[in-house]
Order: sequence, then C-alpha cells, then structure tokens
Amino acid sequence: MFDRFATAAIKPPVDALARLLARAGVSANQLTLLGFGIGIVAAFLIACHAYLVGAIAIFISRLCDALDGAVARCSAPTDSGGFLDITLDFLFYASIPLAFAVADPLHNALPAAVLLAAFIGTGSSFLAFAAIAAKRGMTSTAYPHKSFYFLGGLTQATETLAAFTAMCLWPGQFAGLAYGFAGLCGVTVATRLWWGWRAFA
Repeated sequence: MFDRFATAAIKPPVDALARLLARAGVSANQLTLLGFGIGIVAAFLIACHAYLVGAIAIFISRLCDALDGAVARCSAPTDSGGFLDITLDFLFYASIPLAFAVADPLHNALPAAVLLAAFIGTGSSFLAFAAIAAKRGMTSTAYPHKSFYFLGGLTQATETLAAFTAMCLWPGQFAGLAYGFAGLCGVTVATRLWWGWRAFA
C-alpha cells in the first residue's frame, strides 16, 4: 500500500548510490545475492534470539534489494536478473517467520505457520497475475520499471518490513503481530482475486 510513496522517498539517494556502485563494477545480480545472503543471516540471528541485530540485518538486506534494481537500470535490466530477484525475495520473506518459530517453537510455531500460509496466498496471487498479464501484454503504470506486471495490495514490501521490524523489537508479541499481519495479507489476497477476475474476465 505504501510502496509507491516509500520508493519515491528513497529513490534519489538509492539512484545516486546505485550509479556509484555501477561505476565501481558491482552488478545487480551481485547485490541480489548479497541481499539474500544478509537476509538469511538475519533469519539465523533471529532464530538465535539476537532480535535487534537481526532487525539491522533485515534493513541492510532490503537496502541491497532496493539497490539491485537501480543498478540494473544503470545498464539494462535482464529477465534472468528479475527472475533471480523475485525468487530470492520470496525465500527471504519466508525465512523470517520460520526463524521466529525456531526461536520459540512452543509459542511461535502456529502463528508462524499461519503467516507463512498467508504469504503463500499473497505470493501466488501476485505471480499468477503477473504471468497472465505478461501473456496478454499488459504493463503496469504504477510500477513501470519492474521486470513484470507488479500488482499492488494492502501488504507489500514496505508493510512487510514494518511488520518484521515490530516482531524484532517486541519478540514476545510475535504471535499477535503474526496473526494480525496474516489477516492483512488475507485482505490483499481477496482484493487481488477480485482485481484479477475483473481484469481477465
């Protein structure tokens, strides 16, 4: 919901840093892999109860995720890079609820499972829409720089980052936060189903 506003706010410094990295020979794929690796480190830290350090690692990971597309646009974005980016993004998002489940299985396993199920819904509706939109030659006016049709919703990257941060700051409230965010993801799935049905009818 807030991705367009967040993207617009951070775009100038991200683009400036991306140009420096591109001139230094850093590739978009390298940043994608680096961001994913740091994200997995964040999950490991959370699983080991190092929640605040884990939150910092999550932010660094997502900074790399913002930079990889900007670096790609400094030259020419590729389909292989877009595929790598979105696949590793979804794996990262799944790793954080799993990490909280590992950190405290007794209290966190069920809410983590519910949240992961909600992520399946948001991810599948997102990718299914993108696949059919590509087949029909549709393009997104809201996110024209993306590698494929980028369908919005109530819970996107900005909201997910905020939820993960809250979970790291208040790990004892993980269950409530997970159930609440899963509910918001459910709203996203419902709206995407409606949008998709209307768009493709």
